[in-house]
Amino acid sequence: MEEFLAFFENMPIWMKAGWIFVVMAFFWILEGYYNLFSLSYKKWRHAKVNLVLLLFVMVINAIFGIATAGVFIWLEDSQFGLLHLFEAPIWVELLISIMVLDLIAQYGVHYFLHKIPAMWRLHIVHHSDKNVDVTTGTRHHPIDFIIREIFALAAVVIMGMPIAFYFFYRILSVLFTYFTHANLKLPLWLDRGLSYVIVTPNMHKFHHHFELPWTDSNYGNMLSIWDRIFGTFIYGNTSEIQYGVDLADHTDDESLAVQLGIPFNRNVKSKSR
Repeated sequence: MEEFLAFFENMPIWMKAGWIFVVMAFFWILEGYYNLFSLSYKKWRHAKVNLVLLLFVMVINAIFGIATAGVFIWLEDSQFGLLHLFEAPIWVELLISIMVLDLIAQYGVHYFLHKIPAMWRLHIVHHSDKNVDVTTGTRHHPIDFIIREIFALAAVVIMGMPIAFYFFYRILSVLFTYFTHANLKLPLWLDRGLSYVIVTPNMHKFHHHFELPWTDSNYGNMLSIWDRIFGTFIYGNTSEIQYGVDLADHTDDESLAVQLGIPFNRNVKSKSR
């Protein structure tokens, strides 16, 4: 297990970046053959704004990684965090750490991005995509992503986890992000069955429905248990899903300038209920 985790700790930057594009390309190809919806759009044109936003995210991620390196050094020296309060096999500590990261840095921050008005205005950019596919997973306003990184760092400090745990979690998170956003049709029995444990493509698509209450549901990224525990889980008929978000459907979802300006656009009103 130590050697397994050491691989992720020492993983070069080019390999981490490559993982993002390999996973995205895999689901890009797969959704071309097994699509949930026949989306009438120009796929490459649609992807352009999402991929540019991905570049912003990657730059922020690199800067954040350098800036927080000292935090991991401090955690190791101080022995601060919940993991230092008990003895357990390393795989148990890893599993607990991933669950806490998924709860705080995915479900928790996602919930607040929907419920706090100022944060929601940033998050509208993600929901304004009218054609959800694998590239939508990269679609985040830069400030939205910074907030997510802060929550992830808070989870790291709370647990006092080693950097290898965090890097492994990031690799898993990339996989689930593209898997759940891909325009992918799994057999209904398989998608519904998996949704009892993990977030599935169908499950996440309800979150991208243009109207409440579905928009405020299924906040999870990897584990579906948080939505089930906190009563935000929804699973219905995918044929009823319409992508976008009602309060920003008048905006151009394929214009980078328009999307970056949404949080400050007075024509985009508060969430309607």
